[in-house]
Amino acid sequence: MTSNQVHLTSHHRETLDHIFRHPLSHNIEWWAVLSLLKAVGTVQETHQGNFFVTLGSETETFEPPRHKDIDAQQVVDLRRMFKNVGYGPRE
Repeated sequence: MTSNQVHLTSHHRETLDHIFRHPLSHNIEWWAVLSLLKAVGTVQETHQGNFFVTLGSETETFEPPRHKDIDAQQVVDLRRMFKNVGYGPRE
């Protein structure tokens, strides 16, 4: 566990583990990701229903999935963003 992960709830740590799981997990629920993002970054919902997410110095726009789970590209984007601010797989 990295020092950044110490303050996360067990649910947030589990969601982070799912994001970094290999092979890529296809069962990561959007609401769990959104909760994690709100805990570690800044999240702003637009009037169009998209979300501006800022982690560290990086801002990304996420469109909520049509179904409950995020897609593969969103997982890749989240992995990059979390790695860039020091969150990563538990050691």
